[in-house]
Amino acid sequence: MNPPSGAPLGIEPRDNLSHVRGATDSPLSTATVASLLADTASRFADRPAVVFREQNVRWTWAQFKAEVDRFAAGLASLGLQAGDRVGIWSPNRVEWLVTQFATARIGVVLVNINPAYRLHELEYALNASGCRAIVSAERLRTSEYLDMLQSLAPELANCEPGKLASRRLPSLQFVIRMGDAHTPGMLRYGEVVSRGASVLDTPSLDRITASLDCHDPINIQFTSGTTGNPKGATLTHHNVVNNARFVAQAMHFDERDALCIPVPLYHCFGMVMSALACAATGAKMVFPGEVFDPVATLAAVSEEKCTALHGVPTMFITELDAPQFAQYDLSTLRTGIMAGAPCPIETMKRVVAQMNMREVTIAYGMTETSPVSFQSSTDDPLDKRVTTVGRVQPHLEAKIIGVDGNVVPVGEKGELCTRGYSVMRGYWGDEERTTDAVRDGWMHTGDLATLDADGYCNIVGRVKDMLIRGGENVYPREVEEFLFRHPKVQAVQVFGVPDSKYGEEICTWIILKSGEQATEDEIRDFCRGQIAHYKIPRYIRFVDEMPMTITGKVQKFAMRDRMIDELKLLQAPNS
Repeated sequence: MNPPSGAPLGIEPRDNLSHVRGATDSPLSTATVASLLADTASRFADRPAVVFREQNVRWTWAQFKAEVDRFAAGLASLGLQAGDRVGIWSPNRVEWLVTQFATARIGVVLVNINPAYRLHELEYALNASGCRAIVSAERLRTSEYLDMLQSLAPELANCEPGKLASRRLPSLQFVIRMGDAHTPGMLRYGEVVSRGASVLDTPSLDRITASLDCHDPINIQFTSGTTGNPKGATLTHHNVVNNARFVAQAMHFDERDALCIPVPLYHCFGMVMSALACAATGAKMVFPGEVFDPVATLAAVSEEKCTALHGVPTMFITELDAPQFAQYDLSTLRTGIMAGAPCPIETMKRVVAQMNMREVTIAYGMTETSPVSFQSSTDDPLDKRVTTVGRVQPHLEAKIIGVDGNVVPVGEKGELCTRGYSVMRGYWGDEERTTDAVRDGWMHTGDLATLDADGYCNIVGRVKDMLIRGGENVYPREVEEFLFRHPKVQAVQVFGVPDSKYGEEICTWIILKSGEQATEDEIRDFCRGQIAHYKIPRYIRFVDEMPMTITGKVQKFAMRDRMIDELKLLQAPNS
């Protein structure tokens, strides 16, 4: 049954039903991202704000805001206006962070593009969101970003910078490249900053910022879809500012803290839970490098005297197992967040004991909820912090429902649904999938969960056919649809199997067309350069048939069980 309308709720369930509501003693903020930064830069002008160790960048809050204003003025001088979309395609670089706050300063919607994207995914993201501009790094490892942009828009070779007219990317007008080199058809990031500095009129920028509403969309984050193409979760200032505030509150953050951020900025973890949480409190952001490296992360914590560290479980495992681990002084660490994937209980215990993170917290959520809806607090009992994802966040409501849609009793599992300020505006340009995901204000997460009598939540599985590899969401349907393009493939099924490092690895079973032969490497080569590396199956098996139910439904659980036996895999208990 459902609780009576208006029944009193709290962070602990009532009437033995799995339905809770967060505290409301701390009011919601109506600040925009720009006004949040302005307030913090005013209060803590001379305190350290931003450190990018690889780029040798060290800024105070006043310096950071000044750089943001210059780039914002530069973007505005190009004719970009509130509501326009600007993509950002880069690993963790200072330009990413500046772009995040500069676009928010003038109401431009930032479109986060996964650094691992390849041609097909990039083209879809730019066109689905209608990006007028993209700010792009030159490359990352084997990903040649500018080459890919030139491949999709060969018109760049002969156009004046800022006047792109591309057949395949019809909305894209500006390509702003990072670095000092000149590339035909592209503006340089530094040129836009210089242009902004020459025309900077702070009162004019302030008027633009003052015209913005906290409920305006400010960010589009693509999350893989169960029906093929990724979905653009559209978030507002109100969504991300308040979520960042409450995440910081759960860690007891203030301006004396220093947060080490090895998680990617393109993801809600880095952008909201890390960067915006620091912007909300004045804490220092420390970025160890462009991409995660365990030794660089440990060195950053030690040398910058960080009090907090963020990461997905795979990152913490790699740090703990680094041969040089004992060389680094982690005594300043106090708190942090482990999130993004199921967190092994033993890993949590090691983080507390060996990394001095006695107040480490677990967070749970999804991009569509900005992202955090449950989080443990620094003063929760240790057993709750290592075995659950904490309790519902302030101003949010959560319930667990059965297949009949009714709230289940405490302790019983069902689908977790959340409602409140953090729920996205919707999927950009996709009303049908928005309506399917958000019903009567409730975001249906697709995750199976339980609530205990104290309101602590545990995630026990997934309703949706999704797997999480090292913190990256992978929807089998998306990978299956891509593999179906291979001319030799007749049928394909993709599923996850346990992995000690990444939590899950991708496995695919393939039935080839009659008379065809293929190798595992051939399938992987087909994927490389077309889909993100983390979506490429690690395990590939060619089979003659798939296990089916009597009604013809594929039994992925049977495939998974067989692979676990064949590969002798073990699955550790998770929180």
